[in-house]
Amino acid sequence: MTQKVRVRFAPSPTGYPHVGNIRTAMFNWLLARHSGGKFVLRIEDTDVARKVEGAVKAIMDSLRWLGIDWDEGPDVGGDYGPYYQSERLELYKSAAEKLIAQGDAYYCYCSPERLAELRAEQVRRKQPPGYDRLCRNLSQEERVKKEAEGIKPVVRFKTPLEGQTAYKDVIWGQVVVENSTLDDFVLLKSDGFPTYHLANVVDDHAMKISHVIRAEEWISSTPRHLLLYKALGLEPPQFVHHAMILGPDRAKLSKRHGAVSILDYRDMGYLPQTMFNFLALIGWSLDDKTELMSRQELIDNFSLERIGKTGAIFNREKLDWMNGVYIRKLTAEEFFEAVQPYIMEDLDAGKALIEDEEYVRAVLPLVQERARTLLEVVELTRFFFVDQLEYAPGLLIGKNMDKAATAKALKAAQDKLKPLKPFDTDSLEAVLRPLAPELGLKTGQLFAALRVAVTGRTAAPPLFDTMAVLGKERCLKRIEAALAKL
Repeated sequence: MTQKVRVRFAPSPTGYPHVGNIRTAMFNWLLARHSGGKFVLRIEDTDVARKVEGAVKAIMDSLRWLGIDWDEGPDVGGDYGPYYQSERLELYKSAAEKLIAQGDAYYCYCSPERLAELRAEQVRRKQPPGYDRLCRNLSQEERVKKEAEGIKPVVRFKTPLEGQTAYKDVIWGQVVVENSTLDDFVLLKSDGFPTYHLANVVDDHAMKISHVIRAEEWISSTPRHLLLYKALGLEPPQFVHHAMILGPDRAKLSKRHGAVSILDYRDMGYLPQTMFNFLALIGWSLDDKTELMSRQELIDNFSLERIGKTGAIFNREKLDWMNGVYIRKLTAEEFFEAVQPYIMEDLDAGKALIEDEEYVRAVLPLVQERARTLLEVVELTRFFFVDQLEYAPGLLIGKNMDKAATAKALKAAQDKLKPLKPFDTDSLEAVLRPLAPELGLKTGQLFAALRVAVTGRTAAPPLFDTMAVLGKERCLKRIEAALAKL
């Protein structure tokens, strides 16, 4: 790597970025930051028909959420712009014209209908689909006639019919392809927009990209790109094709595996540092045991050679575990700041947050050790923020208890709590723990009834801590409501 590292993330705004896209961006970014190189964001928006409104913003928001910044791009500029391909059409047209002039490309006048029929016939005959090169050797006279008919042609590359195209992939090693297996692929569409094949070659050269890091699905296209580099007289970059992310069933990750937009993981309450760590270790590893790595540790240790060949599993259980670890690492202030937007979205909790921030700050430490996602925090703490609890009365009646015994226990607890000062954890334990044997109950029986009465749940944070945060007035009111339910 004698040349300066320049890498790019070049998404197409035809949808919202998913974990596969973002992991590709991450590998590029990590190489740039490890080597002191440049990370370029380029928007490949030439597929006008499939462009999705808001996709560019979602791409940028996803990268920013994960802390992936870019040195050059649409919004920050740079020496090799513009960074939208739709603003670089003259470059592609010029390259196509050069290839035509030197006999490496030609105009194709075949209609979409003819191509569809050709493809259907090839499928029927169980032949590999591909263009039959009908227009490859049209005479000047035949071309003039087609033009006179008003047909807008595409430009196709004149792929060599013999020989081989070979290259050395950083991960896969030597890759050799017979040219006879490659079709005459389209370079420029009839509307003047380029295909990916032409645009990425022209732009990667123009932007001085040193390494093209992308998914293994592009391995089969790389020989086409190398033929283009050669025909245009350009030096190709180094190619790095990383393995795909797989679902638990080892099939390509898809929506049925939960392969949603990366921003959906943000909305589900995963921390950006978790997602960064988790995605970096899908298909890349420091060793066979290290699972928790900070951003700086990943930058310091990143190398292309440690990217694996085999597809790595997207393990949701591991993601949940890792997110829980990162949540527990947060300071009280960091946890509050992280959780706040999620509680604000919850109507009742949002009201409470606006009314009493100090109360919310007292609540959150009770669940920080238990929560696996920030969204889960909202669910774990919801009972702190509602006026009335909704639960089945039967939950109040515990093991070896009946309605009368439960009511008696709750009434006795209520009598102990009314005069209690201060209403803190130690004081609560001091009066409630001895109450159980006084009533002829096990502590678990009394505490279970109290827990349901004050939280509406059979499982909640430690009882005395919970009651102390809820406060005397709220606890007494809820015990009274429980007695009414009984």
